[in-house]
Amino acid sequence: MGSMIGKVNQPESVSSVLKVFSILQALGDQKEIGVSELSQRLMMSKATTYRFLQTMKTLGYVAQEDEADRYSLTLKLFELGAQSLEYADLISLADKEMQAISEQTNEALHLGALDHESIIYIHKIDSNYNLRMQSKIGRRNPLYSTAIGKVLLAERDEAFIRTTLSKVEFIRHTEKTLENTEQLLSELKMVNTQHYAEDNQEQEPGLRCLAAPIYDKFGVVIAGVSISFPTIRFDEKRLPYYVNLLHQAGKNISSQLGYPHYPVS
Repeated sequence: MGSMIGKVNQPESVSSVLKVFSILQALGDQKEIGVSELSQRLMMSKATTYRFLQTMKTLGYVAQEDEADRYSLTLKLFELGAQSLEYADLISLADKEMQAISEQTNEALHLGALDHESIIYIHKIDSNYNLRMQSKIGRRNPLYSTAIGKVLLAERDEAFIRTTLSKVEFIRHTEKTLENTEQLLSELKMVNTQHYAEDNQEQEPGLRCLAAPIYDKFGVVIAGVSISFPTIRFDEKRLPYYVNLLHQAGKNISSQLGYPHYPVS
C-alpha cells in the first residue's frame, strides 16, 4: 500500500487525519510492525510516527508489546462500528440466536472475541432477573478464567497458547481460578473434546458460565457465545440442556458465516 501522505498540500489538521488513517491501514495490513519500518513505509519521520502511535495507544486503538518497538491494532475500531471484515455479520447473526436462548432461560448471554491476551465482550443480552452478572460491551476479561476465553484457546496449537499467555499474570480471582498455563492446557484438552467450556466461579465468586465456539468460514474459532448464571440459579441436572442451546446457537451462527462442519450435531 502506498502512502497517502505528501500527495496533497492540506492544513495541518487534515494532514494529521491522513497520518492517523495511514497508520491504521498499515497496521491492518500487517499484524505487528515496528516504528522504524512503519515510518519508512509511510514516509514519516520516526519521531512523528512514534508520537502518533503513543496517542493512538492512549486512546485504545493501538497496542504495544510491553516496551518493545512493536505495535498492533486492538478491537477498538470494531467496538465502534462492528464493520471490520471478518466480524461484519457476526453480531447481527449472534443476536438472533442469543435472543432465542434468552427467551428460554432469562439468563445473561455474551458474545466474546480474542484481543491479544484477553477476551473482549462485543455483544450481550442482560438477564431478566434482578440478581445478574454485571457487564458491558467493550469490557475485557482474562482468557484463563472465563468460559469464552477457554473456547477461544482450545483449538489453538500449544505454541500459540504459550506465547499468548507468556506475559499474563494468573491472578487468583477466586480460590477456583486456574494457577498457571499448565493447568489451563490440561483443561483445554477437555474443552477441545467436548466443544464447550465452563467457568465455575473462577472469575467471580457465585458466578457460573458456559460457552461454545463460533467458527468463521475457514473453520477458525473467532468468537464464543456464553450463558451466565448466579450459582444459586444453576441446576447441574440441566447442564446438558444449556450446553445444547449454546451448541445449536454456535452451529447456526457458524453455518451462516460459511462454516458447515460444526463439531456437534
